[in-house]
Amino acid sequence: MKRTFLTLITGAFWSAAALADGTNSLPALTLTNAQALALRLHPQIASANYLLLAAQEVVKEARSGYFPRVNLYGTAVGANQEGTRILAGGLNNPSIYDRAAGGLQVNQLITDFGRTANLTASSKLQAEAENQNLEGTREQVLLQVDTGYFGALGAQAVLHVAQQTLETRQLLLDQVAELATNKLRSQLDVSFAEVQLQQARLLLETAQNNADAAMATLSTALGYREFHQFQLAEAWSATPAATNIADLVQTALSQRPELLSLRNQRDAARRFARAQRDARLPVVEAVGVAGDAPTHDVHLMDDYAAGGLQISLPLFAGGLYTARQHEAELRAQSDNELIRVLEGNLIRDVRIAWLNVNTALQQLQTTEDLVRNAAEAFTLAEARYKNGISSIVELSEAQLNLTSAQIAEAGARYGVQIQQANLRYQVGALR
Repeated sequence: MKRTFLTLITGAFWSAAALADGTNSLPALTLTNAQALALRLHPQIASANYLLLAAQEVVKEARSGYFPRVNLYGTAVGANQEGTRILAGGLNNPSIYDRAAGGLQVNQLITDFGRTANLTASSKLQAEAENQNLEGTREQVLLQVDTGYFGALGAQAVLHVAQQTLETRQLLLDQVAELATNKLRSQLDVSFAEVQLQQARLLLETAQNNADAAMATLSTALGYREFHQFQLAEAWSATPAATNIADLVQTALSQRPELLSLRNQRDAARRFARAQRDARLPVVEAVGVAGDAPTHDVHLMDDYAAGGLQISLPLFAGGLYTARQHEAELRAQSDNELIRVLEGNLIRDVRIAWLNVNTALQQLQTTEDLVRNAAEAFTLAEARYKNGISSIVELSEAQLNLTSAQIAEAGARYGVQIQQANLRYQVGALR
C-alpha cells in the first residue's frame, strides 16, 4: 500500500509540474492589460471612433458657410455669325460673341439671420452625441472584458477543484483496493470508490470544457477573432457596495454616456429646427467677379471686374422649410420622451445592480462558511471510515458535499467581481 501511495504522489507531482510548465508557457495577462488590449483591438470601438470622426467632419461642413466660396470659370464660345442672338431657351443676355475667357467668382455670406449658426451648433451637438456613444461603447467593451476575465478565473478555479477531487478519489480508490486485497474492506467499497472516481472524471471533463469556453469568451471580448489562451493573474477585490443608493442613482443620471448622448441628440434636433425656421429669412451675400479674355470679339473688353450685394428671400418652396422645422421639433420631443424612459431604466438598473452586489457578498460569506464546515465534515468522515466506524457511503457523501461547496465558493468569489463590475457600468464609472 505504501508503494502504491508513493507511486501516486510521484505521478501527481510530475503531472502538476507538467501542467505548471504548460501554464507558464502561456502569455500572462492581468485585468489592466486585458482592458487596455480590448480598447486597442476591439472593432466596436474602432467603428464608434470612425462615426465620431465622421460627425466631426459634419461640423466642418456646417461651419463652411462662414467662409468665402471661390469658383473658377472658363468659357469658350463660337458664333456662326456676328450679332447672333438667342431667341428662345434662355433668360440671360441673348447676345453671343466669339470669346475665350476665364475668371473667378467670390461669394461671402454676410448674414443669414442665424441659420448657419444653428446648423453648426446642431452638428456640434451631434458630434458630442457620437463622442458619448464612443464612451458608451468603451464601457460596454470593458464590461465584457471584466465579465469574461472573472468568468475565466472562476472556470479555472472550478477546474482546479475538479482536478483535486479526481486526485483525492483516485487516492481513496487505491487505498480501498489495497484494503480489500488484504480482506479489510469489502468489494462493495471498491465499487463505490470506482463510481466516485468516474463521477470525478465527468466533473473534470465538464470543468475543462467550461474553462475553454470561458477563455474563448474572453478572447472575443478582447477583440480577437481566433481563440487565445492566457495565464490569468488573480484580481481579487471585494468591497461593500455604497450604502446610499441615491448617490449612485444621481451619479448614473449625470455620467451614463447613453443618457448624455440622447440629451445631445435632443438639443441638436432643437437647434436644427431653429435653422429650418431661419431658412425662411433673407440671405445677404457679397459677390465679386473678375476675369480676363485673351481672345474675344471686338465688341468685348479685354478683362472685367464687378462686385455687389445679393439678397435672396425664399417666397414659396411648397412648405419644405416649415415641414423640416416641424420634423426636427417632433424628433426633439420624441428624444425627450426617450430620455424619460432611459432615466427610469437607469434608476431601476442601478438599484438591481446594487442589490446584486450585496447579495453576492452575502453568498460569498455563506459559501466560505459552507466550505469550512464541509471540510470539517469530510475530515471526520474520513477518520470514521479509516477506523471502521462508518461506511464508504458516508465518506462519499462528505466528499461530494465538500466538492459542491468548493465549486459554489469559487462561483461566489468571482460572482462578486462580476456584479461589482456591472454596478460600476450601471453608474457610468467603468471608463
